[in-house]
Amino acid sequence: MGSLTGKRALITGAEQGIGKAVAEGLLKAGCDIAIHYFSGEEGPQELVALAQSLGRKAQYFQADLTHEAAAVEMVHRAVSFLGGLDVLVNNVGGLVERRHLEAVDMSFWKKVIDINLTTMMLVTREAVPHLAKSGGASIVNLASLAGRKGGHGGSLVYSMTKGAVLTLTRALSAELGPQGIRVNAVAPGLILGTRFHNVHTTRESADETIRGIPLGRAGDVQDVARPIVFLASEYDGFVTGETIDINGGVYCA
Repeated sequence: MGSLTGKRALITGAEQGIGKAVAEGLLKAGCDIAIHYFSGEEGPQELVALAQSLGRKAQYFQADLTHEAAAVEMVHRAVSFLGGLDVLVNNVGGLVERRHLEAVDMSFWKKVIDINLTTMMLVTREAVPHLAKSGGASIVNLASLAGRKGGHGGSLVYSMTKGAVLTLTRALSAELGPQGIRVNAVAPGLILGTRFHNVHTTRESADETIRGIPLGRAGDVQDVARPIVFLASEYDGFVTGETIDINGGVYCA
């Protein structure tokens, strides 16, 4: 595990939930950070204040990453602020809403793909030239247990995109390895205290899911942030193309 002191990290979707917890973890591990957010400045402002208290650098950048020009500009501004890039955490994603196959129209299909895959491709594409200059870099992608098992009812398109993130991670690890860039993923299960589950998961559904978790509880954002910080630290390590499943034992690869 390498030291993250002085490393430069960009985290997408870091205004709340897992992304915000990852940003906090990277700051405490010694990183300077660029915080991407889509809506709501309260979380990013808290992260900047935390950075200042730790003697680190942090700034936040708003962008709708489903638009190519906005994604390109955001990465450019973030890297300019940081003076380079060592770590990229692709956290942006969302279910949008639960729809079964018969209700999936082309607009919905494209929207979910854009949020979960297009954003990741665009940000990674723009970040790679900067990561390649760092002499050893880490990319961590957010997948999901849904990408392993297919998800709950109404999550067909979301689950498909998260399965694609697993494949994208493996493909990128092979493509970018010669440039010294390691690419890994995490696949969280039920992680409460996030906007995703606050919006899309009922208390009854959560309770039913917890009854099937061998560890007997839901996860929280720190359960996901800690492995991501570890994977970020493997910028000079030998771990690449891997997915860490964080689900309390529901799925074991």
